[in-house]
Amino acid sequence: MPRHVAIIMDGNGRWASKHGENRSEGHLAGKESLRECCEYAVEKGIEYLSIFAFSTENWNRPADEVAQLMSLMASSVIGEMGTFRKNSIRFRMLGDRSAVPADVLGPIEEAERETASNTRLDLFVLFCYGGKWDIVNAAGKYGRQCYEAALRGEPCPSIDVDGFSRFLETAGVPDPDLLIRTGGEKRISNFLLWQCAYAEFYFTDILWPDFRKIQFQSALDSFAKRDRRYGQIK
Repeated sequence: MPRHVAIIMDGNGRWASKHGENRSEGHLAGKESLRECCEYAVEKGIEYLSIFAFSTENWNRPADEVAQLMSLMASSVIGEMGTFRKNSIRFRMLGDRSAVPADVLGPIEEAERETASNTRLDLFVLFCYGGKWDIVNAAGKYGRQCYEAALRGEPCPSIDVDGFSRFLETAGVPDPDLLIRTGGEKRISNFLLWQCAYAEFYFTDILWPDFRKIQFQSALDSFAKRDRRYGQIK
């Protein structure tokens, strides 16, 4: 069983078109899949679940859809507090908080405070997030440490791979073991680029609103058959 599963939830818009609905209805339908997958992750003993909710590239979508996604994020966080309490899910947003409107960031930070002591599943919602942004942001944090050291007349702190990881949004969290992408596309779209260096990938044509426990279990079954060697010979 993977400790950490990451999911790119793709296909809401195509699901809506397929059912004769507008794109916003597809996003709403996707909420049901996320709730079911969170509860199933708890049931299966998965410790960390990371989901891609809004990327840095999504800002390029039509303004009305961006506004809908922002509103959906705020309402979903508020609406799912019962799910978080019932399943002891700890909620946390990863991403550029400076880009999040105040009326959306407020409910996000309230949910983080309210669920901080929950222990069965860490749910990371990557919002206003991009893998390249994460790496550049981490490099900036390290650069500031070097600058502050120079002001004190000290050498720049040494760093290695593990040391650099502590500057990333996922600091202190094990890297994903399994990356799932729904919707038929076979790319990771700037999602957890550093962290997924050794993740197992699972791509499915199932559109996200149709991805439920059965499909989740299929991904877990596929993972169980993988031989993870990390560059070594077994």
